[in-house]
Formats: sequence, C-alpha cells, structure tokens
Amino acid sequence: MSDYPKQPAGRVSYLGPEGSYSSLAARELVPGAQGMPCGSFYAAADALERGEADCAVLPVENTLQGAVTQNLDLLYSSPDLYAVQEYLLKIEHRLIAKTGTKLSDIRRVFSHEQAILQCGRFIAKNLPGAKIVYTDSTMQSVSRIQEAGDAGIVGSHVRAEGLAFIGDNIADEQKNFTHFLLVKKGRGSLPARSKLIYFAATCPHEPGALLKMLQILAVYDLNMTKIESRPIKNSPGEYNFFIEFAGDIADKNVQAALTRLAEYTKNFKLLGCY
Repeated sequence: MSDYPKQPAGRVSYLGPEGSYSSLAARELVPGAQGMPCGSFYAAADALERGEADCAVLPVENTLQGAVTQNLDLLYSSPDLYAVQEYLLKIEHRLIAKTGTKLSDIRRVFSHEQAILQCGRFIAKNLPGAKIVYTDSTMQSVSRIQEAGDAGIVGSHVRAEGLAFIGDNIADEQKNFTHFLLVKKGRGSLPARSKLIYFAATCPHEPGALLKMLQILAVYDLNMTKIESRPIKNSPGEYNFFIEFAGDIADKNVQAALTRLAEYTKNFKLLGCY
C-alpha cells in the first residue's frame, strides 16, 4: 500500500462495474471521488482524455501474470497521460454460484481473462470440463450466473443475493497482488517529489543498445526496480521498454539521467512518477 497523501476527490474512471478490483483501488487512491465505472480499460483512459473524468485508475501489473500489457500500451500511446500515484491491492479470487451449488455441478465459469489465468491451476484440476466464458470484469460475471451449473470468479469482497462462495481462495498463489496506477492528464499533474520514476523508450538499432540504455541509470547511480518489453506494432523486431527506477523527480541527478535517456533512445516518454 502506498504511503503517499490521498488525492483530492473528483471524478475517477475505472473498469467497472462497482465492486470490481479497479473500483476498490480507486476508492483507496481517491476516497470520496465520484466513480465512473467503464466497460473497458480503453474507455476509462478515454474518459480522462476527453475531460469527462479527472483521473483514471489502471492496473499495470499482477504478481502472478505479470504486466497488464494493454494498459502499458495505453500509457505509452497517450501523450498527455501520466501516472501520479501507485497502489498495491491484495487479490483473493473466490468461486461464486447459486446458493447450494456444488463444485461438481459447475458447467460454465465466467470471469475476466486475468482472473481466469490467475486461477488456471484450480480450473484445470477441479473444473477440467467447464466452459470458460470471458467477461469485461470480474464483477460482470455475477450477472451472468443464470443456471445452477454457472459460476463466476470474483473477489472475496463480493456479496450478491442468492449467491454464495464455493470454498476458499482459488488463486494459484495465495500471495497475489495487483499494482494499480492513478493516472491524470497533463504533465503539470505530476507530483513535485517522488520515490519512483516510470518511463518508456525504444533502443537505437546498434549492438548493445539495451545495455547502453541501462548503463545510463548505472552512471547516475539509479536503481532499476522493473523492466518490461512490448513489441512495437507494425514494426517487427522493434520493442518498447518500460522501465521503473527509484528516484526523486526533483533531484537534479534524476533530471540529468532522464535528459540523457531521452537523448540516447527513440520515442522516449516519461510515463509518470509517484
């Protein structure tokens, strides 16, 4: 959990409906804000860009499944969106169905793709014949439960009339966390101080290019905390690297490193600081 000051209330967009993991993260990051549940991550980011929301909450990484690549691409491709705060949410997946349903009764399982993947071992072992149906969010799976053989994978916080949990946490790993970012519009939204810096860039086409980029961080004595790569669309063989490192955005040493990184790399974008 972040120890940064809570953001002022406003309108916050996130993947809905209410009760989704994203809505829980939004509640922690911007308590008192007016929630704007959206049907997709793209819609949540678009609401922010269009000025319909003051901020958006997007998951960018899960400890079981790694990066939420769609949202990395959204941050990179939107020139005016920046991450300003982070939040780590503990995830506990539970199987929910009509009251009285047994595990052996289940024929269809509804949930968001990420939740299905994070419970893959349980599903393969206990529900090998069940049909998997992807929904826009874990909460949406609740409304899809119509028959005795239907079940959804939702968070342990979910309560719904006529439905009950079957068993306990079914995630492949008990220590399951999702990393969320609070995103705002405009570089002026960035905080004056930070503990972490996040950027994306493409390396030049030359031997040892990635090593040279990382050596810039080393020269300025900056500790890299995370790195992800994403293929560039319509450009086979080229990759964007998403890198997080520890640093205060107000530090002249950090500013110098960012300037040098922007000079050396292609398509450099500061994704945020928090």
